[in-house]
Amino acid sequence: MENENKSEVRTSVMKPRMSQWFILGVSNGDKCCMSSVQFVILPVPEILKNDVECFRIVEYTGEEALAIQVSPNGVPGIVFHQNNGRSALEQIITHSGRTVCPPPFFLYGPGTEPSVMHYKRGSSTTTQVIFKPHALKTLLGINASRLSNGWADLHEFSAEDLPVQLMEAKNEQERLTFLTSFLVAKFKQANARDTLVEESLRFIHTNIGSITVHYLLAYLHISERQFERRFTQTVGLSPQLYIRVKRFNEAIRLIKTRQFERLTDVASALNFYDQSHFIRDIKAFSGMTPKSISQKVDDFHHDQAGYSSV
Repeated sequence: MENENKSEVRTSVMKPRMSQWFILGVSNGDKCCMSSVQFVILPVPEILKNDVECFRIVEYTGEEALAIQVSPNGVPGIVFHQNNGRSALEQIITHSGRTVCPPPFFLYGPGTEPSVMHYKRGSSTTTQVIFKPHALKTLLGINASRLSNGWADLHEFSAEDLPVQLMEAKNEQERLTFLTSFLVAKFKQANARDTLVEESLRFIHTNIGSITVHYLLAYLHISERQFERRFTQTVGLSPQLYIRVKRFNEAIRLIKTRQFERLTDVASALNFYDQSHFIRDIKAFSGMTPKSISQKVDDFHHDQAGYSSV
């Protein structure tokens, strides 16, 4: 297996996080506004498919201020947001009360805390690049643990004129062309890949209902200390925490299928130690109880980036 050690791009002090969008609620004041929000998922070029999941465009056509509840999904990405040539995001407030005002163009790492994105009044467009879990390391060459629960200004990793190009682009297609060119250029710099960690991610995703760190170590034939160091540097979360986040995501999916009559059956299917651990993780990553989620799950919108509800 390739070793993960390599030179790294210097990053700034990381700020409070925005996770990949696993959307649990959308509101504008007291009124439902899902009809004013459109989600579009677009594929990436073949050359980027090992590192980028997809592009995602969110268009809001309402006039009122917009609030979107988000929960962690275990992956990093890039966000560009604009409102008539200006920043569209007012602030992001985490479940623990931290507040951050990100720039229009930023890179975010994997997070572990639900939060609410507050948009300014008026229509807006948000363009998102959803990375694969390992892409901070393989595509940008940085230690992903430095972006855990944080974000960084993309000026550190892109050409100085890229944010200007995105803001002045005539349409979304032109923005995606600029972003694709940037990502392909990064890919061609040939950062080293930790193939063992990438294999561990595939194994976790395939066996999320039964996977444990102990089982993973036996499959990979590696010591716990060495594996945790390599996994955390590549993904940004510890193996145990990443598994918890992905198991939470799978729990939401199973609740949505309605294939289980009781929430305790969902917990059992995913091998939670007991009901209290199931409730703890659902609340930790969504800010809601399993019962509250089950009551709203039929209203969730689903795409490759997650779920949304009104």
